Amino acid sequence: MLYRAFATVGGLTMVSRILGFVRDILIAAALGSGIVADAFFVAFRFPNLFRRLFGEGAFNAAFVPLFAKRLEGEGEGAARHFAEEAMSVLFFTLLGLSAIVMLAMPWLMVILAPGFSEIPAKYDLAVLLSQLAFPYLLCMSLVALLSGVLNSLGRFWAAAAAPILLNIVLITSISLAIWFGYSQRFGAGIILSIGVTVAGIAQLLMLWIAVRRAGLHFRLRWPRMTPGVKRLIALGIPGVIAGGITQINIVVGTIIASLQAGAVSYLYYADRLYQLPLGIVGVAIGVVLLPELSRKLRAGEHAVAMNSQNRSLEFALLLTIPAAVALAIAADPIVSVLFERGAFTADDSKATALALMAFSIGLPGFVLIKVFQPAFFAREDTQTPMRYAGVNMIINVAGSLGLFYLFQSWGYPPHVGIALATSIAGWANALLLWVSLARRGDFKFDARLARNLPIIVLASAAMGATLWFALPWISPFVASGTQLPIRFAALGALVAVGCAIFFSLVMATGVLSIRQLAGLTGR
Repeated sequence: MLYRAFATVGGLTMVSRILGFVRDILIAAALGSGIVADAFFVAFRFPNLFRRLFGEGAFNAAFVPLFAKRLEGEGEGAARHFAEEAMSVLFFTLLGLSAIVMLAMPWLMVILAPGFSEIPAKYDLAVLLSQLAFPYLLCMSLVALLSGVLNSLGRFWAAAAAPILLNIVLITSISLAIWFGYSQRFGAGIILSIGVTVAGIAQLLMLWIAVRRAGLHFRLRWPRMTPGVKRLIALGIPGVIAGGITQINIVVGTIIASLQAGAVSYLYYADRLYQLPLGIVGVAIGVVLLPELSRKLRAGEHAVAMNSQNRSLEFALLLTIPAAVALAIAADPIVSVLFERGAFTADDSKATALALMAFSIGLPGFVLIKVFQPAFFAREDTQTPMRYAGVNMIINVAGSLGLFYLFQSWGYPPHVGIALATSIAGWANALLLWVSLARRGDFKFDARLARNLPIIVLASAAMGATLWFALPWISPFVASGTQLPIRFAALGALVAVGCAIFFSLVMATGVLSIRQLAGLTGR
């Protein structure tokens, strides 16, 4: 059941991320890495941060255990009442915050993208686009709460499918911009930013309907600071900081990257690529594991909870270690084939590929954070992960600034230092969480994981070696001058060979079985 839930959330997340690639391919072709692209990505980064903070499990770190406790201990009525109280406080608080931030955006942009102030047109456009996209924050906050309700009821489909709407709306928006002839013009950014807000409204309507179909009919109350809401805030603020630290670090990186022309865009495109495995695996685990652990620990089934953690870690590493190796080795052809066309040049491809390599180093660490944090959240401990998130942020900020200027002094692309610092900070956070759980006795490797982990690493290394030797042979077919269908076919063949090598090895050694695969598909 646990793997099946992972497959449901991960599969729908994969659909969303694939559509996201289509969206970004169109954006890259229309905007490249110029002024409009940098301005839109800064404008999109802030509401998108809240989408990932709220929509991908960080808010639920506090809400799900409290909602589940009422649902199981006091019944559906008490749980619904608590959700209504939380929704009312969240709605009115963020409504006021959104109004203030939108009015203050001209001053906030100096903080969000200090480098933009040197180019008035870019700065003014970024302010306008941020104001147009910012209402998305309010919508996604309510979507997160409704998602937490559905996940607590074991209904993962609607919440996991909601982000698909964002990509459908933005694909439509950039297509309209291209059709109107707005490529590399301010109009494209305006249409995209309006599309972000429209997508937020669409997702909120979708989740509201799903909750009603689940038999829960919420109504908006006048906000009151009840004991339940106070407890939610006490857990929620540290939980959001801890659960969303990777995304917060990306925002910090964007602020520093604004000092280099085009760097915001390079980091955005690279981020989109490594977010595919992180989204499919990490988000699925973060969404599914928390309610699973909350239920098992509340029922006193500690051995079952430990097994769930081990299987989650095994599932995460089974997919993310080979993904990290593949992204690092094949970064150049992946970026070139997916993005290099229209306004996105060969130089843009090289700069983005270097950032992707640096991000890929941290990919397993980012996913380990998603595995370890629910063990704290399920026990209503959000303070410990928040403290470690603070250490993470210090490492990231200091590392990003230091490596940015160090790489610049050495003549290397400075933005790569930002991506590398984010990866180092991610591994440090994951290590702190693991050590803390082990010392408490809340997590230890079981025999199956201890056996399978070295095999996964060796199988990933074998796959990486195969890709390394295959790249010279496949390079002529993925080169920018080659016809697009041939380039996609060649990249697909490279991916297929890598997958065949890795999965043949893990299945031959018993790490993965046909029975487990059947469990993932629900058969």
